[in-house]
Amino acid sequence: MTSTWHRETLSIDQQLALKTAARHLAREFDGTFGTETIERFLHTSYDDFASRAVVLNFLPLLAEKFARQRLRALAKVEGKSHDGRPTVLFLCTHNAGRSQMALGFFQHLAGERAVAWSGGSEPASTINTAAVDAMRERGIDISAEFPKPWTDEIVRAADVVITMGCGDACPVFPGRRYEEWVLDDPAGMGLDDVRPIRDDIERRVRQLLATLDVPVGS
Repeated sequence: MTSTWHRETLSIDQQLALKTAARHLAREFDGTFGTETIERFLHTSYDDFASRAVVLNFLPLLAEKFARQRLRALAKVEGKSHDGRPTVLFLCTHNAGRSQMALGFFQHLAGERAVAWSGGSEPASTINTAAVDAMRERGIDISAEFPKPWTDEIVRAADVVITMGCGDACPVFPGRRYEEWVLDDPAGMGLDDVRPIRDDIERRVRQLLATLDVPVGS
């Protein structure tokens, strides 16, 4: 198995968890991607999180989740899988507040009728707790989400790319619909200051879903 991470830095449990993750992905993408592609995506995803993680225990699980998202995106880009649902990508700087709240509202309102992802140009190590609390007030739990970067295949697989303050760092590929949402960055803010940002994001997400002809749930 070829990998860019160093085996000697991994505990036995982490090594076993990565092997289990590789098996899960191999079963899911059997007939779509070969072992080499699956392991490369898993290991590069692990490397990304390991480079900025504070707690290492959950890295194999995060790597598996992110690798799964990237492989699904690649399958769409390569024409190996596409179910016709619109795909939206929310991008901000740290992928800890604005884009995570937008993702939470989108998934809550659209359900299985559309796909949404999120990413950041400089991903934080943890999600913004004030954003988590603000969303919880709306009955939406985003505490299990995690800051992550974007990758070429994820951007290319998106039909709509929503940017929020990442400026020139935001990727631009032809053929995508781009929108810039001007929103204050909730980093360092308390709950009272985050609530108006949350409400603005909800309004914008509802408008976006309307333009995509995606029915909105309760």
